[in-house]
Amino acid sequence: MKKLLTWSSVAVALSFGVVGCGNSTTSGSGNGATQSGGNSSANAKTVTLQFEHWRGEDVPTFKKIIKQFEAKYPNIKVQMTVLPSSKYAAQIQTTLSGSHGADIFATFPGAEFNTLYKMGVYEDLSGQSWLSRFSPSLIKAGQMNGKQYAVPWQLVYNDPLYNVKMFKKYNIKVPKTWSQFLSACQTLKSHGIIPMAWVGQISNTQFINPMLMNNMPSVNIFDKVDSGAAKLTGSWYTKTLTQIKQLYDKGYFQKDPTGTSKQGAIALFASGKAAMFDMGSYDMVNAQKLNPKLQVGMLAPNTTTNSSPKYGGIYTSTFMLGINKNSKHIKQAEEFLNFLTKPKMASLYANGTGQFLTEKGISYTSKDLQYLSKTWLPKQNLMFQPRYTIKNPGVQKAVETSVSNIMSGMSVTKAAQTAQKQVQQAIKQGS
Repeated sequence: MKKLLTWSSVAVALSFGVVGCGNSTTSGSGNGATQSGGNSSANAKTVTLQFEHWRGEDVPTFKKIIKQFEAKYPNIKVQMTVLPSSKYAAQIQTTLSGSHGADIFATFPGAEFNTLYKMGVYEDLSGQSWLSRFSPSLIKAGQMNGKQYAVPWQLVYNDPLYNVKMFKKYNIKVPKTWSQFLSACQTLKSHGIIPMAWVGQISNTQFINPMLMNNMPSVNIFDKVDSGAAKLTGSWYTKTLTQIKQLYDKGYFQKDPTGTSKQGAIALFASGKAAMFDMGSYDMVNAQKLNPKLQVGMLAPNTTTNSSPKYGGIYTSTFMLGINKNSKHIKQAEEFLNFLTKPKMASLYANGTGQFLTEKGISYTSKDLQYLSKTWLPKQNLMFQPRYTIKNPGVQKAVETSVSNIMSGMSVTKAAQTAQKQVQQAIKQGS
């Protein structure tokens, strides 16, 4: 465990862009000890909970919450470790398989959650009273066989951000069809504006979702791909790749899109050099940190000719909190999740990190979160992120790679065929 913590401290320092500033293994104040209920005892044994996740940018806010938790429960200490998101799946599997794994941990939905569930690491949370704080329909991603094993805490919308003032400046209305979307991109390009900023090896996991939503023949199509009953060479998938390639061929992304870092891409958007950012609601706060005057909206490309498509956007319930079934401190871990999800603490987290939540009754103070609450939360025609309906990690990787290949200039036929070969291999290996 010591080696893991040492390595991850460097990772977090890098995530903040400053080596030697900050540590990935942190705790709040307080010396912490065991009994729940807020009552301390001089003779009570000190318990340290290990809390692992991937969101380095949330550390300052988590520290504030942990400080308050340790003040209320002085016999429980919380030690937080942050791992890089790109390596999180592999690292969390490793730490949870050991004898001293995390007590509390976050996971992504879909293939990662499915893998950890099969490993048998989740404590069943179904009977926890604090689950009533959540919107039932938004925490289904953490369920298996009718039981709640993980609780999705963040609610994000995986739809491109756009510069509202820039659209108004060039008299561009939010596109309602694919041809209108292309026309908007061309108008922006003609004025020297990059239509969309692409993040190297991340946008391929995000932009594919709204592009797929109205092309998919059914919401469970990836279940069929997982089983081999449907193929990525099918017309629904090749149409999606063709439309992404259309955007690439027309020069609607910046130069060298696959080589652009997230910091570089978001800087293009925040500075007004790019009109759209191919990520999601979770980056609204990051863009406005660079440009507080930036007015951000969200739009989902409609890949059809129908101005009233079946689906109008993508949502994801993610940052799924779970408790290690093999933890020696399950009761204390339950107490921490209960405290973390209290409306006051949840509101502190939401406003401190700029993240929208799956809980009811949260008080959002920022304009961005209020915008999401009023404009996107009431939407009834949203689809859960297709990529996270894929249960086989190898199939998920094949989908992501196919988009990267298109963005590197590969033909649609070859990208689809290559992806399908990877799918077949993944099914054969049962990865």
